[in-house]
Amino acid sequence: MRKLPPLRALQVFEAAARHLHFSRAAEELCLTQSAVSHQVRGLEQHLGQTLFARRGRELALTPKGEQLFLAVQSALDGLDSLCRQLNEAESRELRLAVYSSFAVKWLIPRLGDFRRQHPGIKIHLEMVSGDPPLSDQVADMFICGEQHQRGFWQTLLRPERLIPVCSPALANALGEALVMPLRLDSLPLLSVDEADIGPDWARWAKSQAQTLTQAQLQSYSHVLLAIEAAIAGQGIALASDFIVEGDIAAGKLMALPWPALETGFGFHFCCRERRLKEPAMAAFAEWIQQQAAMAG
Repeated sequence: MRKLPPLRALQVFEAAARHLHFSRAAEELCLTQSAVSHQVRGLEQHLGQTLFARRGRELALTPKGEQLFLAVQSALDGLDSLCRQLNEAESRELRLAVYSSFAVKWLIPRLGDFRRQHPGIKIHLEMVSGDPPLSDQVADMFICGEQHQRGFWQTLLRPERLIPVCSPALANALGEALVMPLRLDSLPLLSVDEADIGPDWARWAKSQAQTLTQAQLQSYSHVLLAIEAAIAGQGIALASDFIVEGDIAAGKLMALPWPALETGFGFHFCCRERRLKEPAMAAFAEWIQQQAAMAG
């Protein structure tokens, strides 16, 4: 009688096949890349089949690997679902990985409504600064950029549209200097310098065919800091329109009549596709889509 492969090897294979990347699978499982490779090689030897093929720099499943992936994923999903049914209380506690700016400025002010509608469901927020890996080790649900990962469902909540904002007092003080066309070198600009794409004001200036030097910017590592500096009257910040809608409504900020910057980024809600059948997950997914539609 042939022995079944080790469950750990199947778990590692499923993560590697889902990501099509050994390093990302290793990160998800808290392993080294060499450990993932070792587990996959051992599984291939046990089965006598090649499961992955390299196409240049990309990793792909072989037909046998694809067949095994679908079977393993179905089996693991079934076990996970059964465990959640056995522990009903846990299934009504959901972890949401979310950007800090999205959480502080948009989500938290609305969460009271969800709790009133669904008092038995607990939402635990896990704040992240960048796109989190889609993994049960991180959270049950995610607010992230557009991702295409097998077994996950996503929907666009809001596209990112950056608008210039400042305090009403600063707008009054600057007066005519805020009228287009602008002399950017004469204005106090509060910039968020993101590692992958650079300073936001540099992108805005380029979209308007204007020049801007780094020396003109007061730089911050996070948009929340730039927003608070703008509220304090220290300069003009670029922020997602829906992130600052509460501050604008409260009179803390005002939107300047300048062109917005469409970044091409979008805030998405994402979770495992199979878990949308769970009442708690389905309730939150429906609620957050409704909130985004109402805000839009």
